[in-house]
Amino acid sequence: MEKKHIISLGGELASGKGTVSKILMERLNFGIYKNGDYFRKLAKDMGMDVTTFNIYVKEHPEIDRQIEQSASEYAKEHDKFIIDARLGWYAVPESFKVYLKVDIDIAAKRAFGDELRKDSENFKTLEEQKQDLQKRYQLENERYWQLYNVRKEDESNYDLVIDTSFLTPEQVADKIEEEYKKWLFK
Repeated sequence: MEKKHIISLGGELASGKGTVSKILMERLNFGIYKNGDYFRKLAKDMGMDVTTFNIYVKEHPEIDRQIEQSASEYAKEHDKFIIDARLGWYAVPESFKVYLKVDIDIAAKRAFGDELRKDSENFKTLEEQKQDLQKRYQLENERYWQLYNVRKEDESNYDLVIDTSFLTPEQVADKIEEEYKKWLFK
């Protein structure tokens, strides 16, 4: 399989995918493709929060397939970009595949303090945020297994796995950039 100048950045909820992808985009002069933005827009357009929409999508798999197919189609016509998507590695197997992990308590704190999430995830307490992240993680796992027969957290799917719990986004981007350049020339 021919390698493409594409980094697929997947990972757990609030693991830093969005922030790290922006840093890499600037450093590498790459574009960006974000499945999550599309997913959130669909949820908002339907008047649902993201967790409710996750449940809805489980009953309407054509939506999920449409979202994942959009990344694959984009990759056919574009190069030098980052896919910020949980199944980007699956949709574009010729990409450099990265998975970001994070401790659930740290993820909950990050998500709870993220003002950009408030229009689709608005919780009153940190514990509510944590429970929602755990529920969404489970819903996604069930849906991805049912639709694609894959486990997004299976580390063998990736070229690089990083635990972001105690790293800055810049440190994570440094490691990805370093390993990506090695991967290109293997």
